[in-house]
Amino acid sequence: MNLLDRLWGAFPAFLMARRNVARAKTRSALAVAVILIGVVAIGAIGAGGVAFQESQFETLGSIGADLQVFAGEDNENGYLTAADVGRIDRVSGQAEIVPLKQGNADVIEGGSTAGSATVYGVDEPSTLYEVREGSIPPNWRNGVLVGSTLADRYDLRPGSKVTLRRTVTEDGETVRRTEEYRVTAVLAQGGQADIANPNEAFVLPPDEFDDDAFAQVIVRAEDATAANETAMQIKRTFNGRRQLVSVFERGDVAEQIDEAFRLINLFLVGIGAISLVVAGVSIANVMLMSAIERSEEIGVLRAVGYQKLDIVRIMLAEATLLGVVGSLLGGAVTLGVVAVINDALLGDPFAFPPGSLGYVAAGMVFGVIASLLAGIYPAWTAARERPVEALRG
Repeated sequence: MNLLDRLWGAFPAFLMARRNVARAKTRSALAVAVILIGVVAIGAIGAGGVAFQESQFETLGSIGADLQVFAGEDNENGYLTAADVGRIDRVSGQAEIVPLKQGNADVIEGGSTAGSATVYGVDEPSTLYEVREGSIPPNWRNGVLVGSTLADRYDLRPGSKVTLRRTVTEDGETVRRTEEYRVTAVLAQGGQADIANPNEAFVLPPDEFDDDAFAQVIVRAEDATAANETAMQIKRTFNGRRQLVSVFERGDVAEQIDEAFRLINLFLVGIGAISLVVAGVSIANVMLMSAIERSEEIGVLRAVGYQKLDIVRIMLAEATLLGVVGSLLGGAVTLGVVAVINDALLGDPFAFPPGSLGYVAAGMVFGVIASLLAGIYPAWTAARERPVEALRG
């Protein structure tokens, strides 16, 4: 006797259940197939939703807990001044601030305009951006940083030269100034939600801008709680009856997006769970048919001393066995499906995001539980039948 036979012998109810399931191969196979489909529906939808969420956050970029402070609707200047930046710095305490200037420029090639782009003025760009090519000197005071999209469009590399035509103020008059800059570095691709997205922008030292007009100030808070406290303090400092500044809390957006994805995922998983309810009905039907066909067998078992609880145990063992087989097969198929989804969305079939395998496990557990619950009524019906009536058929 091998080890598997010994294990079956240690659990006689499951030994009889295995025999009964094997006798009705077609019906049992259909029940297992329905469970498999239900497990795949829950696991693949749930894990696929997590992978989709992960891919979207990669596209959006790092939202983080930063604050963005802009001029408010009642600000007469329409921008933040150097004095405003100083007050924001004092109010923010230990949090790092990044003042940001902003303008527009035309890209000049061969004496004519080849395109236009946003221009940012940042004192320490390494606090906001990562570099794809080249490097940003510690004391960066000249040259230009180029976004990845613009670098590819105009074939710019570190050491290349680019000519920009910008509108500046000289002696109180607005003029168009054309200057040539040497490319210091090409910035890495940024997500759609990145602050001051660099993909289609040039970054210059702030001294290249003639005035002290700041489009925004970025406050890099440690976490969402610190960001919220800093935002409230900035509003109390600047805004009384008039809204001189407006504060945008990026952490709130991250929480709202995450909650929206979670609710959508739960809804889709709920739809997938319906298939397991159908699987439960199928198993209940299989068990009822099995009880009817084996009424004489059940009568014999009762006549030789088997109690009602023994009959219930055997019938529930059959339902559980079907659920376990269907769930194991469903789990294996689900992992394959999720690997395909991960490869399509994340570029790596084995890049299972946190929580995705939990949906696979939940689908398998739900499959076993649904099978067990579906077997209760047929088992109790079979156990309640009187031995004499069962023997009569």
